[in-house]
Amino acid sequence: MGHLPGAVLRALDPPALSPTDHRHTPGDDTMHDRKPVQSWLTDMDGVLVHEGQPVPGAPEFVKKLRASGKPFLVLTNNSIYTPRDLQARLARMGLDVPEEAIWSSALATAQFLADQRPGGTAYVIGEAGLTTALHAVGYVLSDFAPDYVVLGETRTYSFEAITKAIRLIDDGARFICTNPDATGPSVEGALPAAGSVAAMISKATGVEPYFVGKPNPMMMRSALNTIDAHSESTAMIGDRMDTDILCGLEAGLETILVLTGISTRAEAERYPYRPSRIVDSVADLIDEV
Repeated sequence: MGHLPGAVLRALDPPALSPTDHRHTPGDDTMHDRKPVQSWLTDMDGVLVHEGQPVPGAPEFVKKLRASGKPFLVLTNNSIYTPRDLQARLARMGLDVPEEAIWSSALATAQFLADQRPGGTAYVIGEAGLTTALHAVGYVLSDFAPDYVVLGETRTYSFEAITKAIRLIDDGARFICTNPDATGPSVEGALPAAGSVAAMISKATGVEPYFVGKPNPMMMRSALNTIDAHSESTAMIGDRMDTDILCGLEAGLETILVLTGISTRAEAERYPYRPSRIVDSVADLIDEV
């Protein structure tokens, strides 16, 4: 059965269920044998905001989360911005999210590197969100025999910087990428993202990167540790089956797919795994907080 959460395995135990109970569909509103949700993780783009605008009901959902006192984090694979930057951007859209309640792939990457090789060095392709996170954990940014090449998101990928990264990896630097997303959203349409550039570097070097961000469950576990939460009583809200829902599933969380972003209900049916449930938007979850 692979790495199914214990709660799901119990839900599949025939003696405990009626003949139809185990046929869970993505539209079901209940999860079998799960503890009440005490902590919340939610993706940002496609869940709380979409194309630069707040999703209807998202400001009220965040307000209710804050009033409840329950721990929560807003997760994003975007490594461009610092938590302070993201807090300001969300505030302009009416979403009052504290800086400490934002967890990015840049922060997860920095934490991972600090655990793996404390006080190391890295050659970084990325923006302030990534460089600030690495400085905060004591990393030195250098292009002289660095321990790691770290690739993140930027709107200005440089051919010169990519060439430098390729040569450093050829010389023995370890290859890390903040997230595997091939494209990112913008008002004008899709943009090439870190995953696409990572593929180009891999093609040139023969070295695959280690991706820290979603769907690596490490990002989810690091988020849980940050708010001292337990997987059995935490829900993950996301708009993408291939990152948010997969990541939450593999970390043992309840998973809730919203239909305000990338994945549709029909697309969700094509995957070999399912979310715990599907709702139209976070507005449907306000009363549950």
